[in-house]
Amino acid sequence: MRVLVTGAGGMMGSHFMDFLAKKKIESLGTYFRPTTDYLSEKPENVKLVELDVRDYNAVYKILSEFKPDKIFHLAAQSYPTVSWEDPWYTIDTNIKGTVNIFEAVKKLKINTVIIVAGSSAEYGFVDEKDIPVKETHELKPLHPYGVSKLAQENLAYQYFKNFGIKGIPIRIFNTTGPRKVNDVCSDFTKQAVMIEKGLQEPIIRVGNLEAWRGITDVRDAIEAFWLIMERGKPGEVYNFSGARAYKVEDLLNKIIAITGIQPKIYQDPKLMRPTDEKIIFGDATKLKQETGWNQKISIDQTLEDMVNYWRKKL
Repeated sequence: MRVLVTGAGGMMGSHFMDFLAKKKIESLGTYFRPTTDYLSEKPENVKLVELDVRDYNAVYKILSEFKPDKIFHLAAQSYPTVSWEDPWYTIDTNIKGTVNIFEAVKKLKINTVIIVAGSSAEYGFVDEKDIPVKETHELKPLHPYGVSKLAQENLAYQYFKNFGIKGIPIRIFNTTGPRKVNDVCSDFTKQAVMIEKGLQEPIIRVGNLEAWRGITDVRDAIEAFWLIMERGKPGEVYNFSGARAYKVEDLLNKIIAITGIQPKIYQDPKLMRPTDEKIIFGDATKLKQETGWNQKISIDQTLEDMVNYWRKKL
């Protein structure tokens, strides 16, 4: 078996490469503008190559040489805030990159399954009466990132219906863990450790503390993706979400308790979004019923592991 992981320089992709290495599965990861230090930290048996998924010829070359049996397409511009600042790069990377993967598979006639990393951002605002949100809910994304993810999902569907290429999109809700950057858990844990080490004044800068998020550990996510690859149905879409939602303020308090610091809290206007969903929490019943997946890692364990990651990193 050969497994290709695009976006292996990101938080989720790097954990996936670790997962495959432990299983001793032949794998190849691609990276471009990595958001982690995985290139220097990876195990020796992990193979990585640079690839800009916007470059069709480069994508075709790698697929023609490696001929993967399974593809986990995680490469993306994955930050909503960045998508407002640079919608062109976001759309180009996420949509064109997905077209290039499917077109290369189509031309090469590779019999593979492609997991496409979608996002809960595809839903946009969801009324509280519809929480946890199901896969059947209407999709009205609020930013270019969400729009690009919805397009990726629709591309996977049309390539399956028209050409029989087995794509399975996953709408990923908030996922975090060690190596994560630019989400509330990583920002809070990093700031707390910096204060603990005397590298930052005892002030934690925050955005919207009233929001609620269904957060899951990245290591649980990897297990779910693997099960979907093995047992999921091509042409279908699956929510990936934790079993409950957490108030952002409560997450902050947990991190403060873990580190034992006594900071002041400052709400930074720069961290407030133009639009911000009050609650993001998905119904993962379909995933659980069809694959047998269950969440194993508690939020307390995730936050403690993230604190320890920053303690070593800093």
